[in-house]
Amino acid sequence: MNTLLEIKNVTKYFGSGDAVSKALNGVSFTMELGEFTAVMGASGSGKSTLLNVIATIDRPSSGSIALEGSDIAKMPEQDLAAFRRDHLGFIFQEYNLLDTLTVAENIVLPLNLRKCPVRETEQRLEKVASSLEITDQLSKFPRQLSGGQRQRAACARALITEPALILADEPTGALDSANSKSLMQTFTVMNRQLGSTILMVTHDAVVGSYASRVLFLKDGKIWNELHRGERTRQAMYHEILNIMAVLGGEADVR
Repeated sequence: MNTLLEIKNVTKYFGSGDAVSKALNGVSFTMELGEFTAVMGASGSGKSTLLNVIATIDRPSSGSIALEGSDIAKMPEQDLAAFRRDHLGFIFQEYNLLDTLTVAENIVLPLNLRKCPVRETEQRLEKVASSLEITDQLSKFPRQLSGGQRQRAACARALITEPALILADEPTGALDSANSKSLMQTFTVMNRQLGSTILMVTHDAVVGSYASRVLFLKDGKIWNELHRGERTRQAMYHEILNIMAVLGGEADVR
């Protein structure tokens, strides 16, 4: 297997003096190329902090985070923006699409910032739009789309730079159950057909059941780990609910 991400003994403190809290407490795990991993846990378990240190938004207090062999925890500040742009893709709960740009213009924005050649930009747009079935939406503006269509456009924008790792933070949080299902089917296409490696934070057991592996956090530590194996998605869903019940965290049930 080809290890893409290696997290070693990552700790993150917030505050100072008597008000110090430990959000992450010696977290270690690896992700292989092409893997789809979900991170779940109760509020305050450290899952958002974990995503933030991998995204280089926060620095860990200690430990190492190696992506494609580069330790981003120790990377100089002036190099982080370029690293983030070239190696990471982001999908958020809020779509973060610019209202004044068309869907196509929103999707290719990261390539324009890179000064990517026009022909290559067009080819990549055509490929990603076709794969995610949004070709018919490209000339529209975000306000003309449903929430699910906007999130699919956000997925296309994350994919178009061909990042090493896609980070998704509660991507279905603003969607109803039908659009959530549609988005997770899009994630499945991204992962299985386009080869995207995805790390996703979610509190929704249905959403987590689409992943090939789920890491459960408690008090800043990995408390349990669930691999899909031969399980159906329905069986995965029920196993997640069982673990969350023991863990004592909330999980959306549908």
